[in-house]
Amino acid sequence: MHYFKQTKNCIVAFLVLLLTISAIAITLPSVSAQDDIQHKATVAYLGAMPNPVGVNQQVLLHIGITESLASPEDGWEDMTVEVTKPDGSHETLGPYRTDSTGGTGDIYVPDMAGTYEMYTVFPEQTVETTAGFFGPPVEITYKESHSETLYLEVTEDPIEFHPGHALPNEYWSRPIDSQLREWYSISGSWPFDPLNLYAPYNDAPETAHILWEEELTTGGLAGGELGGLSYGIGDAYEGKWSTRLILAGKLYYEIGGSRNDAKHETICVDLHTGEEQWRKVFMNNNSISFGQILYWDGMNYHGAFAYLYVSTGGNWYAFDAATGDWRFTIENIPSGTTLYGPNNELYILQTNTANGWMALWSMNDLVTLHASGYSGGSWGNSAHGGTFDAAENSTAAEGAWVWNVTIPSGLVGSVQQAKYGDRVIGASISTEEVSMWGLSLEAGDEGDEIFTNTWDAPAYWSELNITVSGFAGGWVAWSFEDKVAVLYTKETREEFGFSLETGDNIWGPTPKEQYLNALEDSSSYVRNIAYGKLYSVSVSGIVYCYDVQTGDIEWTYEVNDPYSEMLWSNNWWVKPLFISDGKIYISHTEHSPVDPRPRGAPFVCLDAYTGDVVFRIDGAFRTTRWGGRGIIGDSIIALMDTYDQRVYAIGKGPTQLTLDAPMSGVTVGSDVILRGMVTDVSPGTETPQIAMRFPNGVPAVSDESMSEWMLYVYKQFEMPTDATGVTVVFCAVDPEGNYMDLDRVTSDGNGYYSFAFKPDKEGIYTIIATFEGSGAYYGSFAETSIVVGPAVSASTPIDNEPVDNEPVDNNEPTSEAPFISTEIAIIAAVAVAAVIGVAAYWMLKRK
Repeated sequence: MHYFKQTKNCIVAFLVLLLTISAIAITLPSVSAQDDIQHKATVAYLGAMPNPVGVNQQVLLHIGITESLASPEDGWEDMTVEVTKPDGSHETLGPYRTDSTGGTGDIYVPDMAGTYEMYTVFPEQTVETTAGFFGPPVEITYKESHSETLYLEVTEDPIEFHPGHALPNEYWSRPIDSQLREWYSISGSWPFDPLNLYAPYNDAPETAHILWEEELTTGGLAGGELGGLSYGIGDAYEGKWSTRLILAGKLYYEIGGSRNDAKHETICVDLHTGEEQWRKVFMNNNSISFGQILYWDGMNYHGAFAYLYVSTGGNWYAFDAATGDWRFTIENIPSGTTLYGPNNELYILQTNTANGWMALWSMNDLVTLHASGYSGGSWGNSAHGGTFDAAENSTAAEGAWVWNVTIPSGLVGSVQQAKYGDRVIGASISTEEVSMWGLSLEAGDEGDEIFTNTWDAPAYWSELNITVSGFAGGWVAWSFEDKVAVLYTKETREEFGFSLETGDNIWGPTPKEQYLNALEDSSSYVRNIAYGKLYSVSVSGIVYCYDVQTGDIEWTYEVNDPYSEMLWSNNWWVKPLFISDGKIYISHTEHSPVDPRPRGAPFVCLDAYTGDVVFRIDGAFRTTRWGGRGIIGDSIIALMDTYDQRVYAIGKGPTQLTLDAPMSGVTVGSDVILRGMVTDVSPGTETPQIAMRFPNGVPAVSDESMSEWMLYVYKQFEMPTDATGVTVVFCAVDPEGNYMDLDRVTSDGNGYYSFAFKPDKEGIYTIIATFEGSGAYYGSFAETSIVVGPAVSASTPIDNEPVDNEPVDNNEPTSEAPFISTEIAIIAAVAVAAVIGVAAYWMLKRK
């Protein structure tokens, strides 16, 4: 029996081996004859899409042969496409190199109407392969071939391509169907604090409308014997909500903030609904350091992956952003400057000015070079479940260094900023001079010197011992788009602009800013560049906007304190939160605020181009200095308020419109009263606290009333007496199918509206009431119907009893029979019934 089992196992193993060899042999060229080994016929092809197409519209050509190659890096060389145009002229496209599948593509734009004749030419070429399974390497010559002629029809009129999709005009949520490509512009993420706090890809809020709120920890007024004192807010040095980011419509933040907190829980919340998705403690009570949405574009796979990273002990630990589960680990991360590639790939730039070299390390390459076979073409198969050591002695670890180049010697200072694929800037500052240098990071020019420059500082820098480095001064803003860096001097409150093309001082000093700005404890956090402008937002409470190319002041805005709550200024100490969608958002914060807290802290949105106020709300959102500043993603602001220690989401919310109309009794020409209510149905309005206060729903109010209204609804401030509602538009379809514009009315501060109109036809009317939306709300509508009967005449005569024509022997004059209308008869009948009812009531009472 034992022998039989062994024999059976051997037979199975032999069959598996035989089948494997056969399968491999099928994929190899035949080696049965010397001629077959040396030469092989090919079949070229050419496709075009779309066909037909309009003049000057793009056509995608599919070019190649039906033979694939063995390795992913291989490709057929020097293929061309021969084109004969409708006018008989000729052109040759290419040469082309295919990928390993044997094919490639190109864009062709026909410039005249008619029929184009096109074919592919594959030139003869030789490749080396293996003869059989274990045979020696042989060279195979693939013969020249031409594809069949392709006839491309080009019309004068353009053909129609996919029309795309409009941006949403109603409340939306994640996931976003990937066919709605245009929505990328409103669905940005916040994986880390970006350079210049610039956050594109948002339809940033234009009112203070609150979507939802959630308690972070115990906060607000302590109450009782403590009077006006409040709970601790984390400022200073124990900042709360410091770990916060947004990925793919999810908000992540941490509970806890003190250094010795026993548990630092990270919470994942749906940014659109406020619903908690999960909460967990990462590893050994670690915090999330940053996020990433990595787009993988490999030979086998194309798609994005969202990760949360814990960075500790020189390692990166990647977790799935959807679940919080561990995915992979990168150990022994090289030191240097972290850069993000065009698909959010993670790179480390090392610059050694002392020894004259610079190198770039790639996390992606470290992972994929560990993969075997076709796994390297997919990210998940390569990365997930793996631990990758960047310092190990291996081909993968060595290959993760994308390049290592020599750089000029004698560069002073250290790296200040770098942008992947663009440049790295280094500098050294003293009260005597500013030295700068720039090296290229462009492909093919890595390490090439762009400039070196030394600028002699003004004499007063040295005379006054001006602070030009550290927290209070030095480099404060960088823009690779504008090619400008900005330097700030503390004592004189001046800015200086330097070119990132030459290192020259191109402007400055600016006029001295208000003296309180010299007290700023983090000057590099309060100056940012966007839209070709430099914004300075600091202790003075004055927002300065400069032209970043000239240093000229374009506008200023003072964040005044109308009630003198601040003890040392007429303005609020403010800092920028972020810049997005042509707007800059700022709020009040302090290093270590007193208690009771100053009341009425401002949260302000300004037009980034003009300085005009988009909206301002005082007393709703007092942000934190030592915790996390407000952020934005998916066009929704998320922030922590230190007045009550809650997390708030600010953005455009959904509404509901109701419409009531008479069910009967409507006649032609009579007044019909239409009435209803427009309410805010954002997620926050469904909490028990709000629902109990507003049993009929939270009224929707105008943008102009929004700031005071939010204080009333969510902060329990006094109800505004001057709140106005929103505009409701009425239209109708009459019984004959004609569309009618009726009128517009404005709801009141309670959300109610009413409207009267006179139908002039019998039959069924369809009535539609619409709230078209505003800066704070998406629109809503409701529909109803009324049936209109015939008009009632002014009076309807009642026939008299027949008159006896026999003569009456009566000397008294007879009066004419009275004329009684239908309405009078009905009233009389009702009156009689009422009298009978009253009499019956008293009779029963007597009994």
